[in-house]
Amino acid sequence: MTDTDRPGDDRETARRAAAAHTAAARDVESFVRTLPATPGPEHVAEYATLLSREERARADRQAAVDALGLTVGSIEPE
Repeated sequence: MTDTDRPGDDRETARRAAAAHTAAARDVESFVRTLPATPGPEHVAEYATLLSREERARADRQAAVDALGLTVGSIEPE
């Protein structure tokens, strides 16, 4: 067992949160790949669901890395 496998290890929590965010982003990519030229209301609804999941996963990932002390104020250029 490595030290990142210990229950309650914040690094493992952050790794899992990052993996969940990656999976959610891949689901959005897959959806867009198969999107027809003229999306219908069902596509809008599915996209909204996928986007919501991705945004929740991103927020969870951010909270997990913040707990590690990796808080970044802004990455936007000034």
